[in-house]
Amino acid sequence: MALHVPKAPGFAQMLKEGAKHYSGLEEAVYRNIQACKELAQTTRTAYGPNGMNKMVINHLEKLFVTNDAATILRELEVQHPAAKMLVMASHMQEQEVGDGTNFVLVFAGVLLELAEDLLRMGLSVSEVIEGYEKACKKALEILPDLVCCSAKNLRDVDEVASLLHTSVMSKQYGNESFLSKLIAQACVSILPDSGHFNVDNIRVCKIVGAGVSASSVLHGMVFKKETEGDVTSVKDAKIAVYSCPFDGMITETKGTVLIKNAEELMNFSKGEENLMDVQVKAIADSGANVVVTGGKVADMALHYANKYNLMVVSSVTSTSLLTEKEDGAISTILIRGSTDNLMDDIERAVDDGVNTFKVLTRVSTQNVSVIKTELWISLRHGTCLLWAEAAAVKDMLEAGILDTYLGKSWGIKLATNAAVTVLRVDQIIMAKPAGGPKPPSGKKDWDEDQND
Repeated sequence: MALHVPKAPGFAQMLKEGAKHYSGLEEAVYRNIQACKELAQTTRTAYGPNGMNKMVINHLEKLFVTNDAATILRELEVQHPAAKMLVMASHMQEQEVGDGTNFVLVFAGVLLELAEDLLRMGLSVSEVIEGYEKACKKALEILPDLVCCSAKNLRDVDEVASLLHTSVMSKQYGNESFLSKLIAQACVSILPDSGHFNVDNIRVCKIVGAGVSASSVLHGMVFKKETEGDVTSVKDAKIAVYSCPFDGMITETKGTVLIKNAEELMNFSKGEENLMDVQVKAIADSGANVVVTGGKVADMALHYANKYNLMVVSSVTSTSLLTEKEDGAISTILIRGSTDNLMDDIERAVDDGVNTFKVLTRVSTQNVSVIKTELWISLRHGTCLLWAEAAAVKDMLEAGILDTYLGKSWGIKLATNAAVTVLRVDQIIMAKPAGGPKPPSGKKDWDEDQND
């Protein structure tokens, strides 16, 4: 008879077998702080233009080489509940501003690290939380006084490029001047008179080859697709777009045709050809010289399209269309690069720059914020310290390194709220994970009958 060991009295006795329960400073608060510190330490070295890249392989075995904190956190799939709070705060920063995700994570990690020191000195959790909330409120009061300039003309490409310079530099150090100019051209070209900017109107198309300096801006949308027929280039295009296949009509049910002789067979196919000829000719007579279809292209339809000099593009489910209209509502940044990973990283830099431009259009005044006086040098706002003996100070305004006011404001609020939320947790209750044990993998080199 097996010996029955009773559960310890208290809250744990009420839970199912396999559940975990932690409480108190040592088990709950310090454990949560340690997990958040480790997460912040992981992305801290990727902060700023001199930050190091991370090589991340997700559960689908897809490779990412980037220093973008949002991408790193999204692909890491963090499981710790306290660390997840910091990840959610970082994602909220990405949704609100589009940049500064690593700032939120690192700042929250530092707040929790300092909170641990205060707690070990004897302060209570409530006192630390109250102090952080007051400090956040005071910082947000001081922040408007640190605004040194604002965007005066958002239709000036050079001025916009200078404002996007810092955001792009944190992702693509060395290419920031070229890329910020491209992003500024694309954003300014589609900025409506109302000032309401939609980031979805900036598209990105990546083509392997050449180098980053070969990237360009195209006014309109781009298809990364080969044409179906003989016509590969059209000027002053008039486009007919169809969501159906470029083919003849067929019945939904199977039909049977009784053909008695060769003449009836020839007439049957000839009638189908004449019908397709009439349909394609009608498209050409309407003035259209480009046909875009979302389905397949029949060989017969393609034959008559070549006959009437129509360009045919098919399967355009997730691609875009190139037009030469200069005042189009959509612009495409064509990215060139030697590898897919490089172009993916450039795309993330473009995304940050476009979101920064959106922030500039949201606020009429105090768009750009930077401390007026000299700042202590850091990985992001200064020069590299690889061969330096000590830190130095630098005027960020003269260096042209600017941060958006909304980016700093949201970053301070979200990081403080995340740190305070973690500190408020005094108990961790974890239920037993659902599902049974994993089945044995077996011997893969054996046959099925041997496994039985």
